[in-house]
Amino acid sequence: MDASIVIQGVLVGLILAVPVGPLSLMCIRRTLSEGRLHGILSGIGVTAADAVYALVAFLGLTAISGLIISHVLFLRAFAGLVLIAVGLRIIFFLPDGESEKTGQESYTRDFLSMLTLAIASPMTLLFLMVTLPGYGLVFGGTSLFAAGEFVAGFVLGSAAWWVILCGAVGSLRSRISPNMLVLINRISGLLIVCVGAVMISEPLLILAGLF
Repeated sequence: MDASIVIQGVLVGLILAVPVGPLSLMCIRRTLSEGRLHGILSGIGVTAADAVYALVAFLGLTAISGLIISHVLFLRAFAGLVLIAVGLRIIFFLPDGESEKTGQESYTRDFLSMLTLAIASPMTLLFLMVTLPGYGLVFGGTSLFAAGEFVAGFVLGSAAWWVILCGAVGSLRSRISPNMLVLINRISGLLIVCVGAVMISEPLLILAGLF
């Protein structure tokens, strides 16, 4: 086992997970409205999608990565539309003051919904294809075992961040009133809608020949 590859995976996982974007906002909102575990599992869904892209980038699967990148505009437009729909739903969502939702079906839905959104955002793959060479990792001919070590570290780093973030946010949940939660929902929903609008604007401008 090469500890340096695992550590590099941890670092890259943290680099991708820490910045606050629309998916992070959704995980934070779920933590505040439904509980820590809902937020953590939502974050793990993002981690799973990013881990798939990390494996593709590390192994240099040019056929798969090329296919994804060739459809990047379509995927960005799809992800943008989904984010707009999700953002609007969050804006008009009114908390009912009930206790945390539980149940395997609810947790599975948290995980799968974020997995789908993250998979539809191939910018992770583009980021990894650009940054991984800076870590001294060679795509061509890289062994499957080394790739497994890197992805294991990647998942560990990313998952650790979601546990820390959602755990910290969850500790504030009892101090937030329903009115404050409504305000948080509207602000985060508006930000998510704006990000979605930006994501679909580039494909539309390119199709119109204006970009």
